[in-house]
Order: sequence, then structure tokens, then C-alpha cells
Amino acid sequence: MTTSDAPHPDAGALLRARVVRADRGALHVVPDDDLGADAVRAELPRDGLLPLPDGTRVPATVGDVVDVRPGDPAHVTALHARRTAVVRDSAGRTSLEQVVAANVDVVLVVEHLDPDPDLGRVERLLTLAWRSGARPVVVLTKADLVPDPDGMAAEVAQVAIGVDVHAVSVVDGTGLDPVRALLAPGVALVAVGPSGAGKSSLVNALAGRDVMATGGRRADGRGRHTTTHRELVPLAGGAVLVDTPGVRGVGLVAAPDALDTTFADVTDLAARCRFADCAHVAEPGCAVREAVESGELPERRLASWRKLAREAAYAARRSDARLAAEERARWRRVMRDRHRQVRHQAP
Repeated sequence: MTTSDAPHPDAGALLRARVVRADRGALHVVPDDDLGADAVRAELPRDGLLPLPDGTRVPATVGDVVDVRPGDPAHVTALHARRTAVVRDSAGRTSLEQVVAANVDVVLVVEHLDPDPDLGRVERLLTLAWRSGARPVVVLTKADLVPDPDGMAAEVAQVAIGVDVHAVSVVDGTGLDPVRALLAPGVALVAVGPSGAGKSSLVNALAGRDVMATGGRRADGRGRHTTTHRELVPLAGGAVLVDTPGVRGVGLVAAPDALDTTFADVTDLAARCRFADCAHVAEPGCAVREAVESGELPERRLASWRKLAREAAYAARRSDARLAAEERARWRRVMRDRHRQVRHQAP
């Protein structure tokens, strides 16, 4: 989906703005051509939803480009099409998707080195990043707390195929230069990762000032979760970054291409299996199982791929059911309105 630069029908006096924070009933926005400006509050429609160019009404999120009608108060009237979108499956039993950030160019997958990094979580967040359409970059924090950060980064790089991996320390500045090199004018980044991974400290280091509250370490050595909302933060060099609350669990939205990219090694092996529909369990000529048995492919890696593939398929089924229900509800509204018109026209 590409960004629509065409004005909406009522765009005569509207201002094009970027969402820096979304609250209940209102957005905090800055001019889209001046992301370092002071944010102003603009009220949302009563239902909290905004129309996309195709008429679909959705909630706005940080990074969205919106049309704002000036006034006291200002009002948000429409939402521009999203160039990229970081999407997660909603928590709970609903089948709704949650857009975490929109129109970002780089997704920083932030994982700590102390305690040891969780490779399965890195794979999950990389799949989330690839699905968004943005460029993923892995940032491993707290390098000053481990004896061999480079060796640990090399292990993570084995599951982050085609992705730059940087071990950094906010305390002594180690490894931050290649991350700072991403901060080109107009570039938008988003940081995703678990609570206590040091995302807020990383944001402060990149911003060159304290823009996010940070917490100390708990008795078990883990960092404290401090961010409670998503916010667009101006950085050095004209870039901006979305800081997000820590994620205890990220539900995947169905994304076969993203899974294939994250698990490119598994995908390449599967292409060499004797049967196209090989389940990689006990079929003859299974290149995936042969790679596991020879040690070429870790069993953990295959198990992670299976888990995420099942989860993505489940999310797809739930989404299909939700879309079908919405379509039925739409037709019921159409028929109800048509019957109402017929009754009004009757003599």
C-alpha cells in the first residue's frame, strides 16, 4: 500500500500532520514537514475512528499521517494510507489486529544480552518486522554486563538471517555508532522488544537527551518496565523514533512471506524435500529432517518455525471469520436501509 498524497475531498483548509501520540478521544500531532515542532492536540470523531482513502474507518496510531482541521479545538478528519505498518494480533480472544506504529522505515528489534537473549523471541519480532514492510535491525543491549558480547551477537546473527545485528551499551557508548548511522533526516524508526530490554535508555542515547523515563534493575537482574505508551520522539539528524511499551507476548498476524524471510534457512531446505507438501516429520526424502539429524539445522530452530507457522495460520483463520462476520453485518445494514427507503416511498 502506498501513501496517498492526493487531498481528501474536504481538504481545502486541512493541514497534513503526523501523529506523535494517540490518546482516548484525541491525537497529539505535529506538521508532517516539521516533525520536531511542538505537538498540538486534535480531537477525534466520537467513535474514535478515522476514514482511510478507501472509506474504511480504523483507529489512528503513532506515525500515521492525518488531515487536521485547524480550530479551537482542532479536529482530525481523515487518515492517509499507510506506507508501512507494524501489526500485531490483539491480546485476548478477539480476532482484531493492532497497528503498533505506521509509516516507519526501520524496526529496531531490541533484545538484552543480560539475561541471555531469547532466540525464539528474536525470531518472533523479526517476523513482525519483516511483515511490516520496514527494514529490521537487531540491537542487543547491555553489552557492558557480559564478558563476550561479540560472541553472543554472532549467535543471534545465526537466526537473524540478512539482518544487521549490533551489540551496544548505553552505559559506555559501545556499538552505538552503526545505530546512529540509521538516523538520516526524515527516517522513522520503531523500537520493539520485551519489558526491561533497555528500549527507553536506547532512545535517550540516540536522542542525545533524556526523553523517556528509565527504570533500575530488579532484584533478579532484569530491567524494569517504564514505557506505558507509544510516542514519536525526535532524534538527532532529523530522524524520529517510536518508543513502545514492552511486549510480554506478540501475536503474529498471518504473514507467510515474512515467515519465509525470517526462516530462510528452513524455507531453502524445504524446497529440497522430495514431496512438495512435506510436513517435515517422518516423510522419506525430507531435507529439513536430514539437516536436523546432521546438525546443520538446530532442532530449536525447526520447533520455533513450527510454532510461529501454527500461530500465524490460527490468526489467519480468526481474521477470515472476523472479515466474514463484518461482511454479513454490512449487508444487513444495506438491506435494512433499503427496506427503510422502500417503506418511506410507499403511498
